[in-house]
Amino acid sequence: MSAFETLNVGIAGAGAIAFGNAALLLENGHQAMLWSPSGKRTEELAAGARLVASGALEGHYAPGVAKDGKELAEFSDVILIALPAYGHKSVMDALAPHIRKGQCVIISSHASFGALYLSALLSARGLEVPIIAWGTTVTTGRQPDFTHAQVNTVRARVDICTVPQRHTEEGLRVCETLFGDRFMVREGLLAISLSNLNPQNHMGIALGNMTRMERGETWSQGQNVTPNVGRLLEALDQERLDIAEALGLKVRTIFEHFHLSFHVPVASISEMNQEMHEMGNGGTGPATAESRYVTEDVPYGLLMTAKLGDLVGRPAKLHRAGVDIFSAMYGRDFASENTLLAAIGLEEMGLERLQEAARNGLSELPESQAKPAGRQTV
Repeated sequence: MSAFETLNVGIAGAGAIAFGNAALLLENGHQAMLWSPSGKRTEELAAGARLVASGALEGHYAPGVAKDGKELAEFSDVILIALPAYGHKSVMDALAPHIRKGQCVIISSHASFGALYLSALLSARGLEVPIIAWGTTVTTGRQPDFTHAQVNTVRARVDICTVPQRHTEEGLRVCETLFGDRFMVREGLLAISLSNLNPQNHMGIALGNMTRMERGETWSQGQNVTPNVGRLLEALDQERLDIAEALGLKVRTIFEHFHLSFHVPVASISEMNQEMHEMGNGGTGPATAESRYVTEDVPYGLLMTAKLGDLVGRPAKLHRAGVDIFSAMYGRDFASENTLLAAIGLEEMGLERLQEAARNGLSELPESQAKPAGRQTV
């Protein structure tokens, strides 16, 4: 990709993170277009309403609206996937036939080796583009309605990698061009997969506050990371760090995460969250049990970490227990809901092949998953 002063960024998604990213990109002088796969979340914007951002970012913005994945891809220099992980596979399926040489794809945030699935779809077309995986999102926030983004914070540091790894410099340059100097390159896709702390953190928060979620209460998330909940988050974090150590990887700790994301001094996790609450950026907890804290993070986050722990001989017992406990609470089998791990055949892949794919991309899907695709010469 050539270095443009202004880039066209197509955002697949139209939730709080997508809206926050669109506002930030437009504030930074780039062009942004949103695509809501259902079409519902962008109806008002398509009719001429402005996107209003408040909180850590203030302003009125006019992003474009795409009617489908094809229009989004045709508009874009960079495609940014910013929707819950349970929508990643279907969105990648829709976008892959229209991605072209010279583009980049950013996954915000990366989950369940989705970058490998997308790389395999593109490989079937004879195409390779930089796929940039983020360990977390640049913005955090809520979406009060379909014209408003409540931006709680713009993170100071975001861990990233690029698949294939040989495109790392280009991936970093594109991210910095769009969002500024806030990115830290990690040691590949396995490190990024272990850098997303949302699933483990949301597990503890949701378990400790489930009745508040079910009753639709309004409650401070930071304030309710009490000492017991904080200790659970720290123990979950240690499981993740143990897996990273077994792989010879260095990833950010939960203490570094809260310090860099929310600008509070390092202390116990409960104390850091109480400080966030006092500062006014502790956030509001989910007001429904149908929150992505469970429906996304359990099958696409906790399960992935548990499976990776099994591969390296460091069982993530608390992560696995989270999958089982939430499955019992919700009366559904969350372990069966992850479409990405099944699609890449993680169970049959083995650690060595997974490590190679993380470096160079996945050349093909298992025979049971592969779909015919038009070939593009590059």
